This record gives sequence, structure tokens and C-alpha cells, in this order.
Amino acid sequence: MIAQPDLYLEPFVAAGADWLGVHVEAAVHLHRTLQRIRELGARATGSLNPATALNCLDYILNEVDMVLLMTVNPGFSGQEFIPAVLPKVRQLRETIDRLRLPVLLQVDGGVHEETVDLAVEAGADVLVSGSGIFNEKGVAANIRFLKERLHAHRP
Repeated sequence: MIAQPDLYLEPFVAAGADWLGVHVEAAVHLHRTLQRIRELGARATGSLNPATALNCLDYILNEVDMVLLMTVNPGFSGQEFIPAVLPKVRQLRETIDRLRLPVLLQVDGGVHEETVDLAVEAGADVLVSGSGIFNEKGVAANIRFLKERLHAHRP
């Protein structure tokens, strides 16, 4: 989560990024920012902090390729998963499915072997994990486990 994300769109795409995420709390003109991301040829993600209400997506859900619901507050790795976000994940999953939108639902924060099933059962398509991957159990084993859990919940 960075301030003034519009200043960084072109440099990130020029550096090779093909997905760009913008926190709705940081974008002054979110719709314009998402349109610019797509104009640059990248896929657009709208990101929400744990305490941000889903209704801020009402007017931009058709402008994104993915929505990221933070399950921790942005800032540092190793924070505890906030279970109070799970109803929000479920509600957004229901909305995406009901509207038949080609939008992925991502969660980020505190995703590890004890929380992955909660996130996926609530409706997450994409998982972000830092300390759940980079730990003493080993990167390959952790990635394999998270992938297995993600696919175990998908038909």
C-alpha cells in the first residue's frame, strides 16, 4: 500500500509488471487509476484493508480483474490472520458469482497451514503468503501444501 499510486503505474509496467493493485484507501480517483492501469496493458486489482467496507467496490467491480481483501493490516509480515474479514470474503464471493464477473478474489495476510482452509472455504481464488511460505518447514513444502489446500476446495 503506497501513497499516490498513480505516480508509479508507468514505472511498474515499464519494469515488467502485468498486474497492478491499488488500495482503494490510497487512490484519490480510483476509477481513473484502474482505467489507467488497463490502458497501460496491465491487469487491475482493487485492494481493501480489513476495516474497509465492501460497498466501496460497488462502482468499480466491473473495472477490475481481481479484488484483494487484506486479512491483516498492511505493513509487515508475520501478522495474525483477522478472521473478522471472512464474512466479507464470503459476501464478495457471492456477489462475483451472482453477477458472473470474471474477477478473481485474493486474500493476503496471515495465510498459512492453519488459516488457508478458512480463506479458501470463504471463497478466495488467490492466496498471498509470506511467513506462511518462508519458514523452517521449507519454501517448496509450504507452497505445495497451500496449492493442495486451494485445489482441494475447487471442483
